Amino acid sequence: MDNFWVTLVIVLLVYIGLAIGFIPKMQANRTTITLIGVGLLLVLKQINIQQIGGFIDLDTLILLFSMMVINANLRLSGFFKLTGATLLRLTRKPRVFLIIEILLVGVLSALFLNDTICIMFTPFLLDLLLAINRNPIPYLIALATASNIGSVATLTGNPQNMIIGVASGIRYIDFSTALAPVALLCLGVIWIILMLFYKKEFARDNFFQIPPTREIRYYKPLLVKTLIVTVGLLIAFMVGVPIALAALIAAIILLFTRRVKPDKIFSSIDWEILVFFAGLFIVTGSLETNGVTSKLGDLVNSAGRINVFNLSIGTTILSNLVSNVPAVLLLKPLMSLLVNPTAGWLTLAASSTLAGNLTLLGSVANLIVVESAKRRKVMLSFWEYTKVGAIITVITLVISISWIAIFIWK
Repeated sequence: MDNFWVTLVIVLLVYIGLAIGFIPKMQANRTTITLIGVGLLLVLKQINIQQIGGFIDLDTLILLFSMMVINANLRLSGFFKLTGATLLRLTRKPRVFLIIEILLVGVLSALFLNDTICIMFTPFLLDLLLAINRNPIPYLIALATASNIGSVATLTGNPQNMIIGVASGIRYIDFSTALAPVALLCLGVIWIILMLFYKKEFARDNFFQIPPTREIRYYKPLLVKTLIVTVGLLIAFMVGVPIALAALIAAIILLFTRRVKPDKIFSSIDWEILVFFAGLFIVTGSLETNGVTSKLGDLVNSAGRINVFNLSIGTTILSNLVSNVPAVLLLKPLMSLLVNPTAGWLTLAASSTLAGNLTLLGSVANLIVVESAKRRKVMLSFWEYTKVGAIITVITLVISISWIAIFIWK
């Protein structure tokens, strides 16, 4: 068996493992499955140790690490708690509250990692809604879906967009100009669908009286410093500074501090995700080295021209089978085959992210919300989410495909 087939079999096994999420009778999650695949590729001499450095996309790992450092500083400063408290003060009406929640989560997810927003906001929402005897389910669904949709708008909204930003070379401002309108339109879809599905919850005019809450504690010096650095980072993005370089410099500035112990920051870094990404880069890099990618490109070319519709549908299906980050890495080499690669990258970014709303298993953000709710004895079932998430996904994909076809894919 030549290298082509050996590599293909190993990568397929890795992707099946990623789809299932575990290896039967073994303590293995998606990260260890990916590393086992790397080990097999090395042992069977499909790749060698000297090639690994060339496979790993350091820019993406640096960008992801840097955003984690920035998010850790925002969390420690109390930024997310203050933002949540602001949400409370703005309204007492359920419908308006839902609008503000969706917009707030969407904007914050665009600026920062969507998973972080879900980690910070789920406990806050549950504590509030349970205290005033409201049904938390529609608000939790809004949180999960808005975090995914909002992250469509920027290159730093989610990990798959970071990969696309580094690989494509699309400028931050150009990416946002193209896809921010899609995100905004799709956020409106969430509100409409939840209004229809949860008429009883949103039929009442007002919330019950909000019970007294403890004063929100925040660390002003760290908050001011972090916000200044964050604003500077966004300006750097918009004027065209490479996103990985700008994010790393911002993270390093925040690490120059007398106020926060380094272990508090580094304990907030999700090192497992960084290892997972590195392993995926190696696994997908083996495909190109051993000719699998070129064969896949030949098959695509022989099957016909790639367009916004079939790329979107293919990305959606693959993202729900193996998750959106592996799907993006697998489809990445195909973008060079397109007449308009930029349109292809933007389609890949929008579709892989919007696909995450299809089921609870579609994105990490969804799982964070569900698991956090479960710890507070609030059960968001697979079907309860999917009956809403599936409709939101279909409508938002139609919006995305239409927008890109009309304004971008030319």
